[in-house]
Amino acid sequence: MAPTLDDVARAAGVSRSTASRVLAGYGFASPAARDRVRVAADRLGYAPDQVARALKTGAGYRLVVAIAGATPAVLDDPYVDRVLRSAAETGAPYDVGVSLVWLPVDDPGPVLRRLAEDRGVRGLIVANTTDAVFAAMPPALAGRVASIGVGSRDVPSFDVDNGGATTAMIHHMYTTGRRRVAMVTGPRWMPCTQRPIDAYRAAAAEVGLPVRLVPGDFTAASGRAAAERILDRWPDTDAVFATSDAMALGALAALRTRGLDVPGDMAVAGFDDIPFAALSLPSLTTATHPVEHIAAGAASAVLTGARVPPVTAYPSHVVTRETA
Repeated sequence: MAPTLDDVARAAGVSRSTASRVLAGYGFASPAARDRVRVAADRLGYAPDQVARALKTGAGYRLVVAIAGATPAVLDDPYVDRVLRSAAETGAPYDVGVSLVWLPVDDPGPVLRRLAEDRGVRGLIVANTTDAVFAAMPPALAGRVASIGVGSRDVPSFDVDNGGATTAMIHHMYTTGRRRVAMVTGPRWMPCTQRPIDAYRAAAAEVGLPVRLVPGDFTAASGRAAAERILDRWPDTDAVFATSDAMALGALAALRTRGLDVPGDMAVAGFDDIPFAALSLPSLTTATHPVEHIAAGAASAVLTGARVPPVTAYPSHVVTRETA
């Protein structure tokens, strides 16, 4: 059987409470007692129970990643996998695990209250954050929350500069000869989707392009439907910029079905630079989205409690491939 804390205390000739304080790294113990406890723990091969320690100290033993969305289907986005992996890697040196929850965007209160009451929760990362989420945030979570997306006065924001990426992409399409660029947007309930819309309108006005906006929901199916709408409403469109690669790939499929050549008849570009973007035929022009760095920044802020700027924006750049 694995050695227990009692075994360590007996071998070191100290009380159980003294052994616990030494191994947990808090509270008073004499230098001699500390040495004896550490020698005994090493000799016995004692591994402390991180969960029990976290519960006792109140620090919590897991970092929760909450993805806000209308339905649990939001968890199926490959973006979520990237956030989880990066958060787990960031938490590992702190002996902190990661768990995933769906946060109903129309009623986030019950889930947030449950997390606030859970002594095992070290901190919270919220993605797709909205004003309703901020309004429902329990005071017990104060100082232990970071947002991927928009932030608030009390919750720091970590996100990609998708507005800058949109401006760069529209300029790229213009300089390559495109004069009628339509954009497929993300869900309007997500505040972060407004930045690309504003950037698109500004860039279009700057170079004299017509504004052509069609809504999507970051899925390939919505990209396909959006491309169909663009072709039916504006048949002279010569480029489509979708604000996710999944939507861009859906649009690419719709254009093939209609018999259009890409990029001959129409250019296509996305956003995210997912692995499939380089493997599509033709390969997809896109803009980078450093999800891993963003998630690591949010996780580190929660775990360390360090002071961070209200907004941390990560740059994005255009990756030129065959479709545009």
